[in-house]
Amino acid sequence: MQPEKTLTDRIIHAVLFESIALLICAPVMSLVMNKSFFDAGVLVIALACVAMVWNVIFNALFDRLQAWLGFEKTPLVRIWHVIGFEAGLVVAVVLIASWWFSISYWQAFLLEVGLISFFMPYTYVFNLIYDKLREKKYARQHATQS
Repeated sequence: MQPEKTLTDRIIHAVLFESIALLICAPVMSLVMNKSFFDAGVLVIALACVAMVWNVIFNALFDRLQAWLGFEKTPLVRIWHVIGFEAGLVVAVVLIASWWFSISYWQAFLLEVGLISFFMPYTYVFNLIYDKLREKKYARQHATQS
């Protein structure tokens, strides 16, 4: 069993997650929305900040729920984890994107659909890799302490 995640662990997880996503999303959004790279980058950074705060809160709640109910992180649980996380961001993204790009709520919603289409598989894969690397790191630390 791995040790409980500390606040530092959660911050590292969130910063890594958002930094990699930023490097992918800003140039793509700039091209797709026909906006300047600067405007797309600022929006992506703002959304990343909102998402990082939500990430820390959501994952702390999810981990508590897992500890309370005792379920494993099966592929189905990971899918529900991604759906729950992304659902929490929809309203914020639509409002912020609509305001920043001066687009309708519908256009902002479609932008969010595009972001979700990227982030659902990205979140699944990122967390799977992150958990495996964390597990290996813990196993190495535990082996050297024995």
